[in-house]
Amino acid sequence: MSARIVTLLLAAGAFLPREEGALAVLTRRGWQRWYDAAHAPAAWPAPLPLVAEAVTWRPAGPGLALGSLRLSGAGEAWRVGVVLLRIDPDSVRWALAWGMAEGDRKAWTIAAAPDSAQFAVNAGMFNGSGPFGWTVIDGVERRTIGSGALAPAFVVDTAGRAALVPAESLQARRARRDVALAFQSYPELLRDDGGVPRMLRAGAAAIDLEHRDARLALGHRRDGQWLLVLTRFEGAGGALSFLPFGLTVPEMAALMGALGCDRAVSLDGGVSAQLAVHDPAEGWIRWRGVRKVALGLVGYPRAGSAVPPAAARP
Repeated sequence: MSARIVTLLLAAGAFLPREEGALAVLTRRGWQRWYDAAHAPAAWPAPLPLVAEAVTWRPAGPGLALGSLRLSGAGEAWRVGVVLLRIDPDSVRWALAWGMAEGDRKAWTIAAAPDSAQFAVNAGMFNGSGPFGWTVIDGVERRTIGSGALAPAFVVDTAGRAALVPAESLQARRARRDVALAFQSYPELLRDDGGVPRMLRAGAAAIDLEHRDARLALGHRRDGQWLLVLTRFEGAGGALSFLPFGLTVPEMAALMGALGCDRAVSLDGGVSAQLAVHDPAEGWIRWRGVRKVALGLVGYPRAGSAVPPAAARP
């Protein structure tokens, strides 16, 4: 990190001591604590009103709503801005954009999304040779199912129905032969009815539970809607939002649960995390990443849909 960036962070108070493992949310009553890692729940059976009601929503096109939220945690998570995109599945046609160029170069960014799209986001994870795990585009399997207990797949069938399928069910889901689109990602944040996987709970050692980073996640709400949730560092007044500072994986799982998701998975975060929303009134609104990626998830208006703006929904 350059000396100038460190100076700016110190000036912004980014390294002032905060209680490790705790998160607060900015509400109309000021900052209020809502999460403590030492007493983290094993499941989120319902939204947490303190967090869910702190989101400010506005319409972003038919069936879409943009939301914002502010969190405060320890160390690098001193100030975290949260961008939310709520998606009514009846309004969207999902598509995957292949982002690999010649020589195994990752080449996709949100700038590649056409003006006919409603939104675009980087999808899944990747390794040295391209996307990690099961990848299906327009019904054609590009990559086979990858191993990993925390590696579910986002699957859309030929009727346009989307689901987040756990890793242990992927072979059976593949055998149905009606998959139009699929990509795997990890780690899984919530499963079944809001349960936090054991490997994300205190004392587990399978993954690094203390690492802080910019986060991006896809979640399914109990009302059937989908959520894309992106975090951005807000220290130094947002001037350094590109820095990969933010939440831990367990904190991100808690955030998705508090927002009312029953299932959720991380997408590639850090400098890869990027989201674009095509607002009918404002045009493209973009939260850019620094790194090009192997896959893009793009949403288009579904033909014949007549879904009203979603901002008024809870």
